[in-house]
Amino acid sequence: MTAKNLLVELCVEELPPKALKKLGESFATTLSESLKAQGLAAADSVATPFASPRRLAVHVGQVAERAADKPVSQKLMPVSVGLGADGQATPALLKKLAAMGLDASVVPQLKRAADGKAEALFFDTVVLGVTLADGLQKALEEALARLPIPKVMTYQLADGWSTVNFVRPAHGLVALHGADVVPVSVLGLKAGRDTQGHRFEASCHPVSIREADSYAAQMEAEGAVIPGFDQRRAEIVAQLHAAAEKLGGGVKPIQDDALLDEVTALVERPNVLLCQFEPEFLAVPQECLILTMKANQKYFPLLDAAGRLTNQFLIVSNIRPADPSAVIGGNERVVRPRLADAKFFFDQDRKRPLASRVEKLDHVVYHNKLGSQGARVRRLMKLAAAIARELGADEALARRAAQLAKADLVTDMVGEFPELQGIMGRYYALHDGEDARVAEAIADHYKPRFAGDGLAADNIGLSVALAERLDALVGIFGIGLIPTGDKDPFALRRAALGVLRMLMEKTLPLDLMGLLETARAGFDPEQLAASVVVDVFRFMQDRLRVYLREQGGVADQVEAVVAQAPTRIDRVPLRLEAVAQFRRLPEAEALAAANKRIQNILRKAEQACEGIAPAPDVALLAEAAERDLFQAMEQVAPQVEAAVEGLDYTGALRQLATLKAAVDRFFDEVMVMAEEPLVRTNRLALLARLGGLMNCVADISQLSGQTSGQSGEPAGTR
Repeated sequence: MTAKNLLVELCVEELPPKALKKLGESFATTLSESLKAQGLAAADSVATPFASPRRLAVHVGQVAERAADKPVSQKLMPVSVGLGADGQATPALLKKLAAMGLDASVVPQLKRAADGKAEALFFDTVVLGVTLADGLQKALEEALARLPIPKVMTYQLADGWSTVNFVRPAHGLVALHGADVVPVSVLGLKAGRDTQGHRFEASCHPVSIREADSYAAQMEAEGAVIPGFDQRRAEIVAQLHAAAEKLGGGVKPIQDDALLDEVTALVERPNVLLCQFEPEFLAVPQECLILTMKANQKYFPLLDAAGRLTNQFLIVSNIRPADPSAVIGGNERVVRPRLADAKFFFDQDRKRPLASRVEKLDHVVYHNKLGSQGARVRRLMKLAAAIARELGADEALARRAAQLAKADLVTDMVGEFPELQGIMGRYYALHDGEDARVAEAIADHYKPRFAGDGLAADNIGLSVALAERLDALVGIFGIGLIPTGDKDPFALRRAALGVLRMLMEKTLPLDLMGLLETARAGFDPEQLAASVVVDVFRFMQDRLRVYLREQGGVADQVEAVVAQAPTRIDRVPLRLEAVAQFRRLPEAEALAAANKRIQNILRKAEQACEGIAPAPDVALLAEAAERDLFQAMEQVAPQVEAAVEGLDYTGALRQLATLKAAVDRFFDEVMVMAEEPLVRTNRLALLARLGGLMNCVADISQLSGQTSGQSGEPAGTR
């Protein structure tokens, strides 16, 4: 079969910019995978996606005109059912053949082959390979059906009667196999070779694509369009940096991948131009100006070498006029009212102290079951002060920061730009003469805002940040709104991760269970479920597992630490490192398996209601192996306990490794479940003491590759 490169393009009206990249990738991937599944394209065939504001396209390498024929062996039924004792076809077989469009004449051609323990009849045939026209029609329909369309439009075709549902009205379809048009149709369009170029700057209308391989070059040369999303994005980046370099002085455009992707999806022929605004606007906090330029106008603010905003910015135009002054002037006129609004909000907000706005929070609903933001602020004040006390920080400052932390929610600036909450609170607090540490804590209490974000700078900010998240976790969990699947409307997973990161990365000497209890005490006892503290703690354990694995932790080592339900999260990294070091010791595997065995024995004894003495009685240690184990434990225990007390977890586990010989001998020579009750309960007490000692740092049984019963004898017999 002749193989040629294939091009498919759907020309549409302007696609939603925030969805364009995913739409282009989905269209290309689904169409090419469908062709491969039908045998029209090789498994290693390369699919190149194209996506611009007015088109979705894909170039697929080495596509056949027709897929190869496939031999197929179809199982009919067991021989005993299909053939009688005389070897003739039974009515059941004849009925099956008739359903397939066959008759009794094919019975001699049927193949007999083993099918499990029985023998079955098979009909061998050849399925003709699909043609490109049919295969592409199917692939195209699948690609459109699977597009991640944010919102579907309904529109009528040119006949005035037919209705079509799609993300945007479609106006053209190109399908070329080499230079030949493939006769497919979709959305009321029949494939051809003509497409539309740039609305204003294409050198010809329409652009007639000669062959699949000339698409990108023709679109750029004749259509004035860079069709590839990544190529267009790279062109914008190059132009942005070139324009900034011309200014000198280390000036750089702001880095924002989301903005860059959105702008790439808005233009087909990018042209970066330099604009400016009046310097007096720089008196407004730069976060406000940057946000309004990015969010409302899709501009790229320019920062100087020190990271300060300049009064110049870059725009990405979709046209390249010989004289760009009109484009530049128009954009400068457009941005000026936006900046003036920001300046007005900033000036108006500063006329009232931030503290005077706190009472207005009583009229802002936090949650209908948890009360107002004002009530929440009062809880945060108590909780932040309690945390600050444990950290040795200034309680009064923590309480003041918590009191003012949400006050900027009722300012004009944050009302217009919710993304600035905390940031504006810091500026207004400084303007009011509040302590600088309070002002920083107002901004920092939202950190971390996202994965990889920084944490609050000092213990005042950390106290408020912890209080904010703990209050949310306990409150939202307590009214039954627990995250399920991928649904987490209150961002509780992010809140939990923020708490864990602060405790761990800042090595805060705080007990997580104690923090949750303190947070719970701030609510009315009738508001929340009785189990809320335990529920939140378990939820945070799961987040801890995920976080440690994402940070490179080995699964079984992470489980060994987290299985102990540690409440001092600041010590988790030390425990994890100690387990990693222990895992490398030659004694590790045997001790981990022994620990698992001990836990199995103790669990079965508990299930059987066996008594376990509070401590092993030396007088009842009858056999040498158990006496030796007891003596070895007594020698090692003080050293292990001292090491744990000194946070030398690695040293503690190394000391435990010295017990291997005594443990091995015990299990080889001693019957734990002895017939004599006193001896049995005493040996169980010995194992309980050993298990507690072995698990003082982590549950090392999690490191064993064995499972219960793999040792060759029932668990707990010896």
